[in-house]
Amino acid sequence: MQTRKATRRSTLRTPVRTHLSDLGDVHDALRARQREAALQQAQEQAQRQASESARWLFRDAVGAVTPLRQSGRAEVEQWRPQPWPHQREADERAALRQTWSDEVDLESLLLTDDGLSFRRPGIAADVVTRLRRGQWAIQGELDLHGLRRNEAREVLQGFLGDAGRRGQRCVRIVHGKGHGSPGRHPVLKLRVQRWLAQSAEVIAFAQASGPQGGAGALIALLARSNRSLR
Repeated sequence: MQTRKATRRSTLRTPVRTHLSDLGDVHDALRARQREAALQQAQEQAQRQASESARWLFRDAVGAVTPLRQSGRAEVEQWRPQPWPHQREADERAALRQTWSDEVDLESLLLTDDGLSFRRPGIAADVVTRLRRGQWAIQGELDLHGLRRNEAREVLQGFLGDAGRRGQRCVRIVHGKGHGSPGRHPVLKLRVQRWLAQSAEVIAFAQASGPQGGAGALIALLARSNRSLR
């Protein structure tokens, strides 16, 4: 009888001790969480104080500010053009002025029944034939009427350079027939022929057909340029 009572007391004490141990573990876990929460709260408080202090320092340094009114308009990014090398082009034109001679002897100029034509070595003869017949689509035009010699040379240089950058291949240069020149002699016409033959951009040219200007204009074919704009 005593043995049974002792066994019952032992059985009752074991669950009590287990429950107490579990409660102790829960209590320790709660305290750990409380410490973590308190530490996090302290860190957040320190960050807020630092941010507030920085804001006040900035306000003291900048002074009073007035908020801008809301216009209600969407902010659209403006397209900005690419920088243009004006100085380099001016240097190139200055160098060309020194190399484009008015007295060059053009042995490669070919006089034909249809008018004057020119092509560089390696350019097929049918290219000039197509130029004379107006079979190339003209993509640009320059009118040199009324310009003096140096003005016409510089304008022509700039026009050829711009045409190459734009990827234009066939252009028309109107020089006139010289009816307004002293003695009705086409002075500018002869110079334009010499200048075109000395230009690195020009690989061939021919006198324009009647509908395209006849003896008062030249049709020039330009080389493909690696600097063409896209």
